[in-house]
Amino acid sequence: MTGADGAGSSSRQRMHVVIFPWLAFGHLLPGLELAQRLASRGHRASSLVSTPRNLARLPPLPAALAPRVDLVPLPLPRLDGLPDGAESTNDVPFDAFELHREAFDGLAAPFSAFLDAACAQGGIVPCAMLLHLPASIFAALAGQPPRPEQAGSGQQHQATGDGQPAAVAPRFETERNRIMYSTEGASGISVGQRFFLTVQRCNFIGKRTCAELEPEALPRLPTLFGKPVVPFVLLPPSPDGGRAAAGKDGDDAITPYEVPLSIELVHELALGLELAGVPFLWALRKPTGGVADADVLPPGFEERTRGRGLVAMGWVPQISILAHGAVGAFLTHCGWNSTIEGLLFGHPLIMLPIYGDQGSNARLMEGRKIGVQVATDEDDGSFDRHDVVTAVRAVMSEDESRSVFVANAKKLQEIVADRACQERCIDEFVERLRSSCLERARPFSLVHLQPDL
Repeated sequence: MTGADGAGSSSRQRMHVVIFPWLAFGHLLPGLELAQRLASRGHRASSLVSTPRNLARLPPLPAALAPRVDLVPLPLPRLDGLPDGAESTNDVPFDAFELHREAFDGLAAPFSAFLDAACAQGGIVPCAMLLHLPASIFAALAGQPPRPEQAGSGQQHQATGDGQPAAVAPRFETERNRIMYSTEGASGISVGQRFFLTVQRCNFIGKRTCAELEPEALPRLPTLFGKPVVPFVLLPPSPDGGRAAAGKDGDDAITPYEVPLSIELVHELALGLELAGVPFLWALRKPTGGVADADVLPPGFEERTRGRGLVAMGWVPQISILAHGAVGAFLTHCGWNSTIEGLLFGHPLIMLPIYGDQGSNARLMEGRKIGVQVATDEDDGSFDRHDVVTAVRAVMSEDESRSVFVANAKKLQEIVADRACQERCIDEFVERLRSSCLERARPFSLVHLQPDL
């Protein structure tokens, strides 16, 4: 596993990098992008590990890089209550997420066997924990001792791009996160415990951000984590290839991941889009609860909005759509992947966060005046059609407020689309990997991605 690196220096060794993402496309896609960036520098990023169905749904690798990036399938254990073929979070009903984590834990033995074989010649495995979250959601905790019960409590989510306190998380979000991150369910270990154990055991932490985006927040994190923190940039997708060009046969990597809403809230969102009076394309994930296709949308909705709106409940090429010049704004739940994709094309955001880190991401973007959130009930997160209308018109109306949102989105677009910034961050990340390998005396490194917090 030695040889010349991408810079052509024969005195430096190539690294063998293993990337094992959490079983969600918000982790798999940037994991694949990172593997390609490493391979393009001459490193043999030979092992992107996941389950067979997840790997089969990834976009094809560029021909020049395919020989350097191997996709390693590990079959997901079957558990009672987990639907057949449910390998990514896209496949798993919300109430089965804990079973999904338990099944993921079942990959420990085969993954260990894979590492044993990879290290058969005496390799040692330093480990980096990669966090697909902005630095700002942790920055407010810098200077406070980290405790497992704080993970996802909502408190660390209160920071703007400069690391200063911002809006307070609503009660429904704080309570949902408290339950999700502190409860030990079927897997016997909470998400918060997973997070802090990984922090303790890794060599350093990689963050999917950059100093240009979060110049004040990023330097605070080594104090919080007690470990070096290295940005590995935002990893935006290519606007003209990869995810946009892959096939559409049930490809969840391209279908926008949307946390399912109740049928009542789907109807309110639909009626809000209708009342707002603007053209729209809606990529809608079917609500849970056995709702018939004919009942997903309000009666007469499609007829009343025909010629102005289109609802797609299957595959849509999100990157190609966002790249189109006719797009005026992006209504998103504000997962970090989708937020980056929206900013890549300079779109203001209409934000409707539902789950996990989406609320903190939305508050970060609202604090940067990129758009507005749909107002929701403090106690249960519900909203009505009038809340949707207010948010859509605030962003889409041709007035001074829209011009501010557009101008600020364009400023962040310059950062997200800055290739020189991306390449510099990847180079610095590679050097951190290399130094970790040298500290352990072997040219072998493991990169392990964790579930969102």
